[in-house]
Amino acid sequence: MPVMRAIEITDTLAPRSATRPVPEPQPGEILIQVSAAAVTPTELQWYPTTHNPDGSARHNAIPGHEFAGTVAKLGQGVTGYKTGDSVFGFNDWFAEGATAEFCIAKSSQIAPKPSSLSEAQAASAPISVLTAWQGLHLRSKLQNGERILIHGASGAVGLYAVQLAKSLGAYVIATSSKANIEFVKQLGADEAIDYRASRFEDAGPVDVVFDSVGGETLDRSWNILKPGGRLVTIAAQSESTTDPRVKDAFFIVEQDRAQLAELAKRFDDGGLRAFVKAEIPLEEADRAYRGTIDGPPGKIVIRP
Repeated sequence: MPVMRAIEITDTLAPRSATRPVPEPQPGEILIQVSAAAVTPTELQWYPTTHNPDGSARHNAIPGHEFAGTVAKLGQGVTGYKTGDSVFGFNDWFAEGATAEFCIAKSSQIAPKPSSLSEAQAASAPISVLTAWQGLHLRSKLQNGERILIHGASGAVGLYAVQLAKSLGAYVIATSSKANIEFVKQLGADEAIDYRASRFEDAGPVDVVFDSVGGETLDRSWNILKPGGRLVTIAAQSESTTDPRVKDAFFIVEQDRAQLAELAKRFDDGGLRAFVKAEIPLEEADRAYRGTIDGPPGKIVIRP
């Protein structure tokens, strides 16, 4: 049986190198030869990392669910792709991830890789850019001419939220650390606020708040909304709150092939830029998940 190198998460939530059988695509699935996989350090604390869908304990999960790579093998019934196609996307949270030489995805979870992006850039994008798009376009329904406040604007999701909000014709107010003020301005923010030095409330009122920070920042953001304003957040524990506003505002990104393909066109048309903090080999994945790699805004990408 063919084997592959991979990273798995131990019961103590520590990444370690492992050897696994190369998975076999089932009907409707695609085997991807991974060229690059992006790191989300908080994934180690996510429920699907330690639990199966039925609630039973999950052991030795392979992390890293967004990737770029090539189609290696098609499962029965898969159409629209052929062996050798360059793709990017992200697979199911409960599936084995992409910090490995191969991973499994469904055709609904991938799209052709933007030709203008490197493999590392493409791997860094799917979860973050889809989160930003779904939060702005589908959840808050941001309109041309509206004012939006984006918290965590230099983060993995925030940097796409700024770019997409500008493309939708909004007036963008962004919060970030002082070190990244110029970066978010270069992304297109009309105003950039150092959240440690200034109160973002002074920039209000706004039509929409896009929150990727949570906590006190989220709590303070309700009062900056205009009457009829909308708030969306990816940084709240909706299951543990009794506040109906937060329950309604919180969302988790969903895979969508058509949306990902549309966003791929935006990358190739120059309307979106992708950012990579660092590229590291598979064997150094523990450094990425420990948060010990410094660099500019963007995601850390692992190269198997």
